[in-house]
Amino acid sequence: MDEKQRKRMIYEVIKENDPEKRDKKYNAYVEQVTPKHNPWINILWAFLVGGAICTLGQVLITLYQNLGASKEDAALYVTLTLIFLSALTTGLNLYQKLTKIAGAGSVVPITGFANSVAASAIEYKKEGQVFGIGCKIFTIAGPVILYGILTSWGLGVIYWIVKLLGLV
Repeated sequence: MDEKQRKRMIYEVIKENDPEKRDKKYNAYVEQVTPKHNPWINILWAFLVGGAICTLGQVLITLYQNLGASKEDAALYVTLTLIFLSALTTGLNLYQKLTKIAGAGSVVPITGFANSVAASAIEYKKEGQVFGIGCKIFTIAGPVILYGILTSWGLGVIYWIVKLLGLV
C-alpha cells in the first residue's frame, strides 16, 4: 500500500460518523498496514543472534584469559567490551538494524541494556547536556534499574527471614 492509499483510508475512517462502521474501517486499515511475521523465523533469528552474542562473550573470555587475565578479570573485561561494542554499534545505527532482524535475541542483558542507555543519550543530545542527556538517559533503562533493585531487595529480605527461621 502506497502513501496515497494509506492517507485515503485514514480519511475514510475519520470522516465516518457511524461508530460501528468507523470501527470496522479502522480495523480493516490496521489489518492492512500491520506487518505479518512468521513466529518460527523470529524465534530462529532470536536464537541465532542471541547465541552469537553469547558465543562472542565466551570467545572474549578465552582470549582475555590467554592474554594473562584471571577468570574474574576476564569476565569484567568481557562485560566492558560488550558494553562498548553495543554503545558503538548503537551510535553507528547498526544495533537497531540488528534488532529488526533478531528481535529479542539482540536484547541479551548486557548489550540490550547498554543499547537502551546509549540510544536514549543519542536521541536527547540535541536538548543539551543537562536537560537532554542528563535527564533522559535512563528513560528506558530506569525502570529496569528500579525494578531490579526492588526485586533484589525483596528477595534479600525473604532470604534473610528464611535464614533466621533456620530453613536455609
